[in-house]
Amino acid sequence: MALFGLGKKKEEKTSGCCCSGNCTPEIMKEAEQEKRSYGVKILGGGCAKCNQLEDATVKALLELGMDSTIEHVRDFEKIAAYGVMTTPALVVDGKVVSYGKVLKKEEVVEILKKVRG
Repeated sequence: MALFGLGKKKEEKTSGCCCSGNCTPEIMKEAEQEKRSYGVKILGGGCAKCNQLEDATVKALLELGMDSTIEHVRDFEKIAAYGVMTTPALVVDGKVVSYGKVLKKEEVVEILKKVRG
């Protein structure tokens, strides 16, 4: 006999998802499709750091003469689908190239040159 549940192991709920199972298969499928899309994205909730990264990225794209359209992904389920747990993050052509740091325009220029050649 176990008093107050002592000696009993709690069943742990496990999930293959980083959000503890809150994602539906439809949400994950949509997020996976978005990851493969071409373009530049800022991942983050819209805080000051995310906005600073977005501003630096726009300036870098303009300096390089590239399309300056940027998508700002604020949905944390979609952000998690990229494997990003620390924002802001920069995604170029489906590849996470920076996370957890506000890049300067010059740093973004160098990344864009490497990724897009």
